[in-house]
Amino acid sequence: MGVATAPSGPTSESDRTGPGRAHWLRVARETADDLATDAAAREQAGKAPFDEVSRLREAGLLTLLIPAESGGGGADWPTAYAVVREIAAADGAIGQLLGCHYFLSWSTRFLAEPSHAARLERRYAAEQWCWGGGLARQESPLALTRAGGGHVLNGRQSYSTGVLVADRLAVCAVRADTGEPLAVVVDPAEQGVGIDGDADTFGQRLAAGGSVEFDAVPVAADDVLGSLSAEEETLSPLAALVSPVGRLLSVQLRVGMAEGVLAEVREYSRPGNSPWHPAWPVGSPQDPHALAVYGELTVLTRSASALTDQALEAVHGGLERGEDLTHDEYADISVLVAMAEAAASRAAQESTARALDIVGARSASSRQGFDRFWRNARTHTLYEPVAGRLRDVGDYFLNGAHPPFVLPV
Repeated sequence: MGVATAPSGPTSESDRTGPGRAHWLRVARETADDLATDAAAREQAGKAPFDEVSRLREAGLLTLLIPAESGGGGADWPTAYAVVREIAAADGAIGQLLGCHYFLSWSTRFLAEPSHAARLERRYAAEQWCWGGGLARQESPLALTRAGGGHVLNGRQSYSTGVLVADRLAVCAVRADTGEPLAVVVDPAEQGVGIDGDADTFGQRLAAGGSVEFDAVPVAADDVLGSLSAEEETLSPLAALVSPVGRLLSVQLRVGMAEGVLAEVREYSRPGNSPWHPAWPVGSPQDPHALAVYGELTVLTRSASALTDQALEAVHGGLERGEDLTHDEYADISVLVAMAEAAASRAAQESTARALDIVGARSASSRQGFDRFWRNARTHTLYEPVAGRLRDVGDYFLNGAHPPFVLPV
């Protein structure tokens, strides 16, 4: 497996070739504000997010991680994480769509040979692709079979983010002759690709999720990125960082959801809508129940945020180590990301559910749309449960066992 040089942490202004972190954070805030203005109405309509993807594309966020010399934004992973978190606070489904896009599009750099990845990257930047799909193993794996000078792809992939609006799909397929799992890129317009918007989830409805059927879809040699084998002799510690890098996007998404609902409920509560006790004026900052709930959820969310920052620092320390990264160091990084996953999951679920208590019965109004935060967070955490990650943390703490290689759904 070839691995291109991965992005490091923040660099000096003189080293940057793109607009810089401050620019992209400003763009993300502006885009998030735009999405927030009609988030409830769009979520209730539940249409495929072609318009939302256009907003991301026009803002330059789809090519954020592509080097500037290749036509992209020239940003690093810390910036991308911050952008996903900002967007998720306004619209969790679009945050998931963008995070999935970053993970899948950048996976070429981890999995493909450098020259191969660079060619694909330049075309992606030029044509402003939106990526969808998923590299996690399916219970019924896709089959990649040799045919002529290339391969054909067959099978069905269940729920995958972004497939309804994607310009390219990245999927995991198993070679029929060897059983090796491979990352494969597919044009959804290719004959034999059938996309079905059958997800019908109660949350994350704008994440453009659905299933994909592959019926003898031709796959050229250049469309096979590389191996997804978890065997240590195949997967180097640096290449294995594709797992915590992707999982940390999910963490940022959850923290963003928690921060987003608290910010929106706070703004709603300030004008005078608190229902709690007649002894205090409606909306009074002295309402003891509201203060206690805000305090508890703020501590929970800030704690998750702090652990997320530690995980980010660890991930990018590993990227900076490059080929010198050891398997033990990789295990440390993966476990820290797992801890952040657990903390962020709890923060998202608790905040999006209990923030409704502050608003009271008025939060049941579909016009307000507060329920979308809970539905989005709960749906995402159902697809990305943390029970397995907690077992990994416990096994590592107690027995020193290295966690398994796990890709985000």
